[in-house]
Amino acid sequence: MAGVATAIGVLAVTATVSAGCVLAGAAAIQSARVSAAADTAALAAADAALGFVGGAPCERAGQVVARAGLAFAACEVDGVTVTVVVASPAGVFTVQARSRAGPPE
Repeated sequence: MAGVATAIGVLAVTATVSAGCVLAGAAAIQSARVSAAADTAALAAADAALGFVGGAPCERAGQVVARAGLAFAACEVDGVTVTVVVASPAGVFTVQARSRAGPPE
């Protein structure tokens, strides 16, 4: 009987650790996706701020983020430098990425 209890305990611990690893992995994947969307949105907004494409910078960033299916959290324009914040839920976590684009100082 002691062997059965030990085996059940080991299986329970293994299942718990595996579930934790799956959740952490999903959050890491979502984090990379959110970061890429923030970078792309910031570049699109900076293009609009510089006049390379039409439209308002934050509107452009919002379009990029919407196409990625993520939440557009914030946008700040300082001259031709644009900072974009994108957020998304990842299981029990919330992943957020900030990206800035514009000409070098």
